[in-house]
Amino acid sequence: MSVTVKIPTQLRSVTGGDAEITVEGASTVKGVLDRLYESYEGLSARIAEDGALRRFVNVYVGGEDIRFLDGLDTAVHDGDEVTILPAVAGG
Repeated sequence: MSVTVKIPTQLRSVTGGDAEITVEGASTVKGVLDRLYESYEGLSARIAEDGALRRFVNVYVGGEDIRFLDGLDTAVHDGDEVTILPAVAGG
């Protein structure tokens, strides 16, 4: 089972410039993120704190905000697309 993770420009310095990452074998958003944290040092510090996502970080599965689903326990399925989207201030 594989899930595609979309990485925003602000985080690509941590992923070696990768805009999309394929994650294998995760069944929840937490599992997907844990695999990313193992592969990309510094990513966790940028988007998480004390095991939870930072307040300004939004994560979507198939276009649906996980805050309105099951949070980090939201299930992911083969072929799903997970998008990490930090809020950006400014105007």
